[in-house]
Amino acid sequence: MITEPIYALRPGLPPLPDHMKALPLDTRGLPIPWFVATLADGSRDFRIADSAKRQRAVKSNLCWVCGNKVHRTFAFVVGPMCVCTRTTSEPPCHVDCAIWSAQACPFLSRPRMRRNAKGLAEIDDVHAAPGLHLPRNPGATGVYLTRGYKLFAVGRNHQWLIRMGEATMVYWFAEGRSASRAEVQASIDSGLPLLQAEADKEVDKAGAHAELAACVARAAQLLPAA
Repeated sequence: MITEPIYALRPGLPPLPDHMKALPLDTRGLPIPWFVATLADGSRDFRIADSAKRQRAVKSNLCWVCGNKVHRTFAFVVGPMCVCTRTTSEPPCHVDCAIWSAQACPFLSRPRMRRNAKGLAEIDDVHAAPGLHLPRNPGATGVYLTRGYKLFAVGRNHQWLIRMGEATMVYWFAEGRSASRAEVQASIDSGLPLLQAEADKEVDKAGAHAELAACVARAAQLLPAA
């Protein structure tokens, strides 16, 4: 059994939700999310999710961040383009765990931060999540609340993604605070060409672009009022 060292919560972070208080802290004083894999050498790397926990999360309605049971309302931490497509690879969380993550996660709360892929290719434990992943920091983050979701198959080897249900609410964040409509719209505008390029690859290009336009129009209704 691996025992995590005890560190103090990093100053300046929002108070931890009750669901997250049992999570161990890393050397930086950040809580280690439940989904983070334990590598063969016993180390933890925030960039690497445990694929077995991904299966357990959707099978047993476990929060992706704290690992406890989620009831009734599912909160997905996603970028604006995922709100448009209502598709994600990561299981949902408790609402408070999701909001805390959107406010405090270094990658999500710092729009200029780039995802560090250094060393990942050499780690045997890494398995890429299925689906299209946009290689960028979205700049704005949505906490997408819904009453349900469904899995759907992609590719081979029993891979799957998540189709989020109709949103009951979306909370938007940028730089750890509430995001403005302009900030979220700027993120959509910068990410849209990447999805349009994918639509160009479809046999029915016109149909793919029409579907994408409908998704963007639907998401516009969920943006902040100002």
